Amino acid sequence: MTPMSKRSRWLILLTVSSALALVVIDMTVLYTALPSLTYELGATASEKLWIVMAYGLVVAGLLPGFGSLGDRVGHKKTFVAGLIVFGLASLVAAYSPTAMVLIGGRVLLAIGAALMMPATLSIIRITFSDDHERALAIAIWGAVASSGAAVGPLVGGVLLEYFWWGSVFLINVPLVALALVAGLLLIPAPAARGERDWDLLGSIQVMAGLIGFAYVVEELGSRQSSVVILAGAAIATAIMLTVFVRRQLRLKDPLLDFTLFRNLEFTLGVITAIVASLAIAGTELAISQRLQLVLGYSPLQAALYILPAPLGAFIGGPLASLMLRRVGAATTMSGALAISSIGAAGYLLCYNADMVLQLICIAINGLGLGASMAAASNAVMTHAPEGRAGMAASIEEVSFELGGTIGISIFGSILSGVYTAVMVLPDGAGVASAARDSIDAALIAAERLPTDIAAVVTSHAHRAFDQAFLTVIVAATLVLLGTALLVWLGTSRLRLRAAL
Repeated sequence: MTPMSKRSRWLILLTVSSALALVVIDMTVLYTALPSLTYELGATASEKLWIVMAYGLVVAGLLPGFGSLGDRVGHKKTFVAGLIVFGLASLVAAYSPTAMVLIGGRVLLAIGAALMMPATLSIIRITFSDDHERALAIAIWGAVASSGAAVGPLVGGVLLEYFWWGSVFLINVPLVALALVAGLLLIPAPAARGERDWDLLGSIQVMAGLIGFAYVVEELGSRQSSVVILAGAAIATAIMLTVFVRRQLRLKDPLLDFTLFRNLEFTLGVITAIVASLAIAGTELAISQRLQLVLGYSPLQAALYILPAPLGAFIGGPLASLMLRRVGAATTMSGALAISSIGAAGYLLCYNADMVLQLICIAINGLGLGASMAAASNAVMTHAPEGRAGMAASIEEVSFELGGTIGISIFGSILSGVYTAVMVLPDGAGVASAARDSIDAALIAAERLPTDIAAVVTSHAHRAFDQAFLTVIVAATLVLLGTALLVWLGTSRLRLRAAL
């Protein structure tokens, strides 16, 4: 391999990792911007959640189909197409006049992201033929994925310190242009497998199922939800996902090859990716909201507070690649998840204590999550056949996006549900009932009340949100610890199988 060829490989990694960073940052960039845009656009509690969730849901639904499409037409083509769509959608989102238009812009962003994401990992798989180089490249990819999601709030906080909320999308445009030029010049166009079918129907089915699932979870936390509608949506979602799975099992060339899950390490990698992403998205949403709406932090201050998480995640990725060679992927994943649960539990104990202790716990949590995501990426891609590289990449990335969306949906619903259950409005004060729906609505309502009543409403809202916040952190800690135990048991099974 000539020096120039080696240089080209790492430049390609830089290009696809930069594009990946844009995609994953957009998953969490709104956390610090959410209070501002909620106020400016007059978004309801439900619209606020859908502004965040729409992106991950559509990405997760389209990723399997676009991964197979990349196998069919070539991953360079889908990567370039994704960059173009993502850039145009960023303009739509940046200048959205209403919450519904912004949700539409987020859907377009998701289409571009879904085109790019399987291509990034597949291009790495094809570009790096040496096992050690590939492991390092995938570890870097995983570190970018985890730290990018974690650094999203920081990006949003810095931009909102000087610009309006639309700047969190507008910043994508010049970066997309640079990645587009580099991708066209550097990335080779390997032969496409034109005989592979693209299952558009399957993509629609799984996306509809995921949206239905998110709707059901979101409505569970709403005080205005209808039991009949909720039950109907749950049944329809179950039917749609069942039809999708049964259809895939019958197809000769399925959108998702469920036989891949016969490999235990592959399955453990998918589970780890979902849980790690779930924890990042859910806890950062809760923490960033509390910092701004309860403690009065500015978006930048809130972002700097969370900064130890992405720093820890970025360190955790390369560390995971070193551990993979010594103890294997499954042990690395279980250990990393256990470390992240220790960080979450520590934060639960010191969230009102000394600031240094809080930041240390956040960093430990980020370190464990970054390592677990990198190890999960390696487990998924290493245990998939080369002819299924695009499909494996899409499954792995669906795991990240689905985990993030589930985290937002579940933890967002917990925040909303516990807040509504605990929030008490002063009798006869003329406070709008919407103040019980979300802390945003309560603080907006307080602006229109006499000073003494406003102080009471604000105090009750802060107390209710704090209880909801603690519930989220407890839930995240238990999920991380439980998954660490599950993966450890899987590791024991792998060792027993190897010994026989």
